[in-house]
Amino acid sequence: MQARSALFDLYGDHLRPRGGEAPVAALVRLLAPLSIAAPAVRTAISRMVRQGWLAPVRLPAGPGYALTARGMRRLDEAAARIYRTTRRDWDGRFDLLVLTGPVGRAERTRLAETLGYLGFGALSPSTWAAPRRGTVRARDAEVAALLDEVGVPAERFVARHGGDTSGAAELVRRAWDLPALATAYREFVAQYTPVVAGLPATATDEQAYAARFRLVHAWRTFLFSDPQLPAELLPADWPGTTAAVFFDRYAGRLRAAADRYVDSCLPTTHR
Repeated sequence: MQARSALFDLYGDHLRPRGGEAPVAALVRLLAPLSIAAPAVRTAISRMVRQGWLAPVRLPAGPGYALTARGMRRLDEAAARIYRTTRRDWDGRFDLLVLTGPVGRAERTRLAETLGYLGFGALSPSTWAAPRRGTVRARDAEVAALLDEVGVPAERFVARHGGDTSGAAELVRRAWDLPALATAYREFVAQYTPVVAGLPATATDEQAYAARFRLVHAWRTFLFSDPQLPAELLPADWPGTTAAVFFDRYAGRLRAAADRYVDSCLPTTHR
């Protein structure tokens, strides 16, 4: 588990509801059960400050770091996707993004990573699509900011597939590797069943926190590979549904113990 990714999980899952800030000492204590050493935590914090996710603050308990407005928006959107029990309704349309200028290797990597997180799949190296559902204003703003940051001109459209649902399903199969995603969901359940279901009744709050943290961390990776496609565009008996039920059950079951451990590591003013 990389320290930067773990910090995103820690802030999003535990610290955002507690004000979005914490002393450095508490951050180190909270990542220790994940076998992340203090130097790695401090290095990751510095990187997140440079990237605009965190900002240094002076807290009563000592130096600390708080989420920036950008960080809060990203984590709030991520939480809405992580803790979902059903897939949102789809209005039958797609957002289309067509890159119209040359793209360097570094820029292409950045585009692929961020567009994938935002729910886009690649139809070609220059054309991306995402199902358009619910509130899309935040995603539209992030896409615009990304294009401006990497300096790549693009055209953006909203379109409905002329082949109706069957045509849209074919487009989805081109843009996303559904068999690989299905396999990843099955492996997630198989790998984390012993981690969370195998906890003894005598498990400490720290043990429950660490198990739940690993569960959430693994589940969070699907934010980059699964755009939560509409049910009508997915194969029957989609394993992602079973995986979501599994995640919801154990993330909820271990929440109270994990919260107690987090509170024990934070100053009383942040509980």
